[in-house]
Formats: sequence, C-alpha cells, structure tokens
Amino acid sequence: MRLIDRIRAKARSSIKRIVLPEGDEPRTIKAAETVRAEGLAEPILLAPESIAADAPRRERYAEALYELRKAKGLTEEAAAKLVSDPMYFGMMMVKLGDADGLVSGAVHSTGDMLRPALQIIKTAPGMKLVSSSFLMECPNRGMGEDGLLVYADCVVNPNPNAEELANIAVATADTARSLCGIAEPRVAMLSFSTKGSANHALVDKVREATEIAHSLAPDLLLDGELQFDAALVPEVAAQKAKGSPVAGRANVLVFPDLQSGNIGYKITQRLGGASCFAVLQGLAKPCNDLSRGCSADDIVNTVAATAVQGVHL
Repeated sequence: MRLIDRIRAKARSSIKRIVLPEGDEPRTIKAAETVRAEGLAEPILLAPESIAADAPRRERYAEALYELRKAKGLTEEAAAKLVSDPMYFGMMMVKLGDADGLVSGAVHSTGDMLRPALQIIKTAPGMKLVSSSFLMECPNRGMGEDGLLVYADCVVNPNPNAEELANIAVATADTARSLCGIAEPRVAMLSFSTKGSANHALVDKVREATEIAHSLAPDLLLDGELQFDAALVPEVAAQKAKGSPVAGRANVLVFPDLQSGNIGYKITQRLGGASCFAVLQGLAKPCNDLSRGCSADDIVNTVAATAVQGVHL
C-alpha cells in the first residue's frame, strides 16, 4: 500500500476538523468536496464573506488575539482588522480549539501562512523552530524503509545552526514515526564528510548538531557526520562508517542547509522517480503549506496528512 493510502486510512480512523482559509478558491472547494465524500476530515471552508457574517465569533477571536499579542504592541483595533482575514481567523479557530488543523497555500505564500502560525499557534513544547519534512517514496525498495525516506529541511530554514539542526533532526524522527508509521527512525546527519574524512567548519556544525541531538533524544538512533552514500548503501557504510547504528540503513536524512535539502529532494524526485509531498513540523498544532501550483488532489492529500498529525499532537 502506498504511503498516501496509509495516511488516508489513518485520517478516516479519527475525523479531524481542518480549516481551509482559501475557501473561495476553485481547487480548494473541489478538494473539500472530496475530503468530505471520502470521510478523510471535516473540511471548514473560510472566505471573507463567511467571516463577515459571523460577527460573534469574529469578536471573540479579536479579543483573544489582542490578549495574545498585546505585549507585542497589537492594538484592539488592529486585532479586529486581522481576524477579518481568513488566514488569521483560521489560525484563531485552531488556537481556540474550533478546528484541529489548517491547510493553505493554493493562493498564499509560505510566509503568509507561517507568520500568523508562529504568532498564534507557536512552536510545540521543546521545539525552538518550525521546519519541513519531505516524505519520499522511491521505486528502489532497498533504500530507507522499504523505499520510504524522510528528508529535512527542504523548505523553511536556509542555514540552521547546530542547535537548530539538532531540533530539526528530532522533529523529523517524530514525523517519521507518527505520519509515516516508521517504528524505528534511523537518522543520518548528512555532510560532505563521513566520520572525519574531511575537516571544515561546515562539517563541524554537523558534528556539533549530532551531539546536541543525542542529548535531546538519547534513545533515538542517530549518527553523523555521514555522506549520502554512507547513509544509505551498506557496502559504502561498511568501508566508511563501520559500527555505525545508522550508516547503510538510514530512513531519515537531515541535510545541513536548505540549499542541499532542496536540491536533494528534487534530484530524488526527478532523477530517482520518487513521489513526494511535504509537511511542516514543530508547531504546537498542525498547519501545512501547499505549492501554489498544487492540484485539488494535492490539497486532499495534505488535508489527510494534517488530520493524521492532529491525532498525534
């Protein structure tokens, strides 16, 4: 069974309310119909007109947003204006428990969604930043977990420091467990060096991140620094990283920066023939971003993934 089919099955087992703040967008409307028909979630379509007609909730959300952000200088008037925006209204629905998660991006940019998410939803306890995971399903079933690999961070953080990289690693392992059903995440901290084969400040960052990640999650199978082939190919691992608990059998790959992560997932997708989709991780409640070129089916799949994240947060 494909990963997305397993995710859809999990979503059906515990129906979550997922708000779609681009509720007047044609692909989103079509996706919401499919989500409801297939029993994947309870979709909530938001548009400016529907918000304008809901004065009691708009007032309640404005008061709550003001209390949440007044220390940052937000005025009551500004809060009232913000909650008229479907993105902010939707975030307040999630914050106050009127929805379980949010999906946007058919129209809005990643920044348009992340800004209110960080202001309102904020990061989960113990998490210091939001990052992304790409769920890569490869034709080569010998790689990763029967062909499934989880890549991070390929979307959000351009140049994470060692502590941030460690946080990304722990969050990605959690995503591998909760969303992909990988019982034993094996995390490779990637570099152009394997176990001291090269010395450079960029390698030092990955080594330090590995140490910090071990302190954050002592029971997690995680190792670094490892080159891509040493992480995935047993024969290479036997030569370069003998005795590593991860090398040669990694199923979670943490890239050292956004350039390498973004390039890596696209090579895997385009040359390796992998199917993939992305989720955000590290937020206190699930909110996910779409590509503005997404199809209605992409939205359906992301809603299902968001619903499954909502079961575990």
